[in-house]
Amino acid sequence: MIKKAPPVSISCRDLTLRFPVYGVDAKSLKKSLAAVTVGGRLGTHAHVTEVTALNHVNLELKPGDRLGLVGHNGSGKTTLLRALSGAYEPDEGAIEVQGRIAALLDLSLGIDPSATGLDNIRLRGRIAGLSSREIEARMDEIASFTGLGPFLAMPVKTYSAGMQARLAFAAATAVEADVLLMDEWIAVGDSDFQKLAHKRLLKLVERAGILVLASHDTDLLRLYCNKVMRLEGGVASAVTDIRKLDELMAA
Repeated sequence: MIKKAPPVSISCRDLTLRFPVYGVDAKSLKKSLAAVTVGGRLGTHAHVTEVTALNHVNLELKPGDRLGLVGHNGSGKTTLLRALSGAYEPDEGAIEVQGRIAALLDLSLGIDPSATGLDNIRLRGRIAGLSSREIEARMDEIASFTGLGPFLAMPVKTYSAGMQARLAFAAATAVEADVLLMDEWIAVGDSDFQKLAHKRLLKLVERAGILVLASHDTDLLRLYCNKVMRLEGGVASAVTDIRKLDELMAA
């Protein structure tokens, strides 16, 4: 009997992440942060100053959930996305993610300027967890979407910034994800390419079982999300209906 894969899900239980800050003590760091409204809780452990970037975050998501993350810059949104992607191990608590993850957090991640465009597509595919067979099966479609033609056989260091953005976007969005993590809605290239990119992102969102989107654009969150959670200083609110977004932002 073939075992069924478990349903797509995200579970965070008391997720806590701390980062050491070297070369500065807690008092001086507190002074430098006194005038801002963001940043995690400061403390010391084994005489090392630490910032608690995420503080006992609890989160449960199931298929069909589209969660918007809101909060000031530095509130912990990107850190949470990276933790969900597997980039960070919890210092306390636990994270469980069922399903293939696509993390659209840093399009430049894994791009080797000395390698050709084609080789960079393969590299990004491996980073995303695709097998060599899966990458080659998608290669023609990705190459066509970039619109770079013969430039794909040239080193990326010879590309303009716009060409690099096209390549990175096409490669990063080639994964069919169960769980889609996004740090802001991505808009790259000229106006014509942005239209194509928007359609590609919409298809990716529609196919994903779960979406987690961090954004400052409340209209965008209302359009694509059905749930919302606020982060401030690494502390998360309860997940609530997107219709309560204004109420949550005013709290």
